[in-house]
Amino acid sequence: MVVLWFSCNFGVVGAEVSTKFTSAACLTRALFLFDVEIAKLSAPEPVGSLQEHYNNLCMEKFQKINPFLLHALQGVDEEIRKGLKGITLNIAGNNHSMPVERVTGEHFWILSKILEKNPYINGLDVRYNLISDVGAYYAARLLQKQHSLIYLNLMFNDIGPKGGELIAKALHRNTTLKYLRMTGNKVENEGGMFFAAMLQINSSLEKLDLGDCDLEESTVHLSHMLKENHCLVELYMSKHDVRNSGLKQLCDALHLNKSLRYLDISCNKITRDGIISLADVLKSNVTLEVIDLSFNRIENVGAKKLSETLASHNRSLKALSVVSNSIEGEGLVALSESMKTNTTLSNIYIWGNKFDEATCMAYSDLIQTGRLKPDNTDVEPYVVDGHAYLAEVSNGLKKYYYWTPTYGDACSLSCNAGFSIVPVGNQL
Repeated sequence: MVVLWFSCNFGVVGAEVSTKFTSAACLTRALFLFDVEIAKLSAPEPVGSLQEHYNNLCMEKFQKINPFLLHALQGVDEEIRKGLKGITLNIAGNNHSMPVERVTGEHFWILSKILEKNPYINGLDVRYNLISDVGAYYAARLLQKQHSLIYLNLMFNDIGPKGGELIAKALHRNTTLKYLRMTGNKVENEGGMFFAAMLQINSSLEKLDLGDCDLEESTVHLSHMLKENHCLVELYMSKHDVRNSGLKQLCDALHLNKSLRYLDISCNKITRDGIISLADVLKSNVTLEVIDLSFNRIENVGAKKLSETLASHNRSLKALSVVSNSIEGEGLVALSESMKTNTTLSNIYIWGNKFDEATCMAYSDLIQTGRLKPDNTDVEPYVVDGHAYLAEVSNGLKKYYYWTPTYGDACSLSCNAGFSIVPVGNQL
């Protein structure tokens, strides 16, 4: 059994694997040496099925078999036997329908070896596992060697700045990946800069989710990227600490960008002053179709500013979420009025604001007249003692962003409307 511990001068020192490295270069070199040692054990060639290949590799490397991973590979083998292609290997660590042993960085190395030359699998979902920066190194190598992969979900895997750097740099040369989800990995500003730099080079990635990655005011780098990149279709910047000045930088870039169709800037610190820039860019931008402003603080002034643009100028935006934005009746009614003249805007989400009776009447009328379809909003009208009220319904742009239901339709169009309005690849 070969188990190595590397110091940052790349020497073999002891008998444990250290996952703390001072630089991405150190991590890369250390894991490269680890690969060299492992290669001496002469890994077997792929055999008839993925599960057999996995079993053989585990035996060869003296690794304990992960039953959850084995079960997932068995399912893929069955799909391959049926003649299916374009398969997504789903080994999400938050699966509650069966016992889960989460995948570590070391197991991800074995998984990457299995997938390197497999032409049937084009999607890999390893969300909520424990692959860390060690697994990120092997994910980066997989992106360099596997030319069928179009979807990679690494959400919440304890990947830090160094792992983020490795993945971003691997995408400099990758020409097949369409959708990368890094949500919840704390790559911080250091890692975020490498993703922004990558997007100035990469010409194939269409959907990038950097939400909840501990990036702060990332708009300087990402706005510069948007001026150069003309392939990215969806960008998720939730919880980036974006303020009004940052939104202005983004909007300046959006005057030039002609590819972005979905912008998620939810859970930030945008106020009514920042909306002036957004309303202005929407007067000329004809590509943006979905904007998620949920959990900011645009208030009545911001809502009215957006309403004026939507009523008089913009005819490309299809969905707008202003959930929990401290908007009161005046602003909410203004948004409803804009929908009477703007027939392109089909989806609007308003729950979590301050409804008065005028608001309830306005949205009741939109729904009852057929202008607003019940599946395209998150409120439902009802009447008590002759007064109109609005109740919440479970519709939204991305209700299943962090989780998927254990029963029912996880791909419901009304719950994930943003994904159906702007679909990217086969995996949403």
